[in-house]
Amino acid sequence: MDRLKRGSRRYAVGLMSGTSVDGIDAAVVEITGPPGGSERPAVRLAAFENRPYPAAVREELFALFDPREATVDRVGRMNALLGELFAEAALSAIAAAGLAPADIAVIGSHGQTIWHAPEPQRYCGYGVAFTVQIGEGAVIAARTGVPCVSDFRVADIAVGGQGAPLVPFTELLLYGEAERTLLLQNIGGIGNMTVLPAGGTAEDVFAFDTGPGNMLIDGLVSKLYPGLTMDEGGRIAGAGRVDEGLLGELKREPYYALPLPKSTGRERFGAAYVERLLAYRAERGLSNEDLIATVTRLTAWTIGDAYRRYVRDRYAADALIVGGGGSHNRALIGMLKRELEPYGVPVLTQEEAGHNSDAKEAVAFALLADYAMAGLPNNLPSVTGAVRPAVMGKISHPFRP
Repeated sequence: MDRLKRGSRRYAVGLMSGTSVDGIDAAVVEITGPPGGSERPAVRLAAFENRPYPAAVREELFALFDPREATVDRVGRMNALLGELFAEAALSAIAAAGLAPADIAVIGSHGQTIWHAPEPQRYCGYGVAFTVQIGEGAVIAARTGVPCVSDFRVADIAVGGQGAPLVPFTELLLYGEAERTLLLQNIGGIGNMTVLPAGGTAEDVFAFDTGPGNMLIDGLVSKLYPGLTMDEGGRIAGAGRVDEGLLGELKREPYYALPLPKSTGRERFGAAYVERLLAYRAERGLSNEDLIATVTRLTAWTIGDAYRRYVRDRYAADALIVGGGGSHNRALIGMLKRELEPYGVPVLTQEEAGHNSDAKEAVAFALLADYAMAGLPNNLPSVTGAVRPAVMGKISHPFRP
């Protein structure tokens, strides 16, 4: 019997690996109600796990972010290996939920982005835009015995979209309210904001990448503090002072003033950017703590600037809800609260709003996969800039003799 026809209740797994490359998030969710129905589906988190990448895998992934290093053999090998690791993460989370693979209707896997180039460039007479996520869905399906939906972004890019951000589709389903305008701010490697106007429809929602989230912080911590990969709890930033001169220079980054829709990634705020920051530190004699404090303040400023530039005059927000790894950085959250305080916008974490910061994006890809399996559009053209709705995701079916 088709797993999707067992009734209105079904289980799905979402797998997520973001720009911070910390590891694989795996969420098992119970979904009640048909996708695309007049009523929103009810979603319950049944289990969540994070599996850190082995050090050698994380090192190789960072190498593949450099196109000079990303040879076809290395990309192909890592694509298959990540499929294995994603499958293990899915099976572990399924067991943690007290379920068996046969109970799961679908797995939705974001994969690991190694390059994102959504702006069309002329090539051989065509306007070519592309994005590359690895973590082979066919391997995930074969190892788990569960259909896997993967490689979501390309379908949106094929119809003129940015292929990002994708999570706002599910945020409207899960968070939209009739009376309050909410801002949902994810702070992963990159920061992104979703605007949910009070009582709004899919056409009213808009979202975009605000700029660096944890990417610059993590990159600097990894360089300056051997053995560390992040500023846990914001302790390093909390011990430093913001260098206003450097902050002023960083604010002039052209990305912040680009029109919507827009998205960005490691191509702009990755290793080369971190090296420039380290050079500035050497020239100005900044302490490690002051440099980390300054880039942490930059992340908070980009979110406030985005609200002022793109949102405030259209919709006065009633609250901003923060998710992702950055929600655990107390120094960053404190700076963000001060950034939005003049506008009367309270800042809450996902936990304070009754949700789970770490699981949020994995839950989203479980829902996106649920829609893909039903053959229903799961992008928001108002967000990505696509010319029409699209069914995102490539489906790999396991063979059952």
